Amino acid sequence: MEHVSRRHFCLAPAATLSLFSSATPAQTAAFEAPNIVPISARLVTSGQPSPAALAQLGTQGFGAVVYLAPPTVPDAVRNEAAILERQGIAYVNIPIRFDNPTEEHFASFVEVLSELSDRKILVHCQVNMRASTMVFLHRVIVGKESPEQAYEAVARVWSPQGPWKALLVTLLRKHQVAFEPY
Repeated sequence: MEHVSRRHFCLAPAATLSLFSSATPAQTAAFEAPNIVPISARLVTSGQPSPAALAQLGTQGFGAVVYLAPPTVPDAVRNEAAILERQGIAYVNIPIRFDNPTEEHFASFVEVLSELSDRKILVHCQVNMRASTMVFLHRVIVGKESPEQAYEAVARVWSPQGPWKALLVTLLRKHQVAFEPY
């Protein structure tokens, strides 16, 4: 299995822009998971895929999976890394407790997406709340996309509250993005 170490990343924001080219859902997502949201032909967010769905990601062109929940959550697929390893898919876990997302988590996420920018990526968590929010922040802060347009992918899944809304507001203000999440 290819383990990606966050300690060895080089930030290359321009390279990540290719992740966000336009795509249709048929081009990006044909697997079983809750709340699948295709962002582009090379980036998809979702909730936890089933073991069978994980085992088919390689045939759909995925080259990397970024998992944003702790591997100890009750519905985690315990052998997810091994399932992906057999397909030659890079696997990165950034274990974000749902009640405590931080700016450091986002910084790690930015580094991971930069390192994996040459691959088709699935970013997932349990139900696509963590994933949709972190991808939104990346699209707006790193990719310089319109926050109104990028937020549509989040709104398809949920309306961030509590610590997640606080993280959104903090990071958007820090990066001088005029947008109020709803």
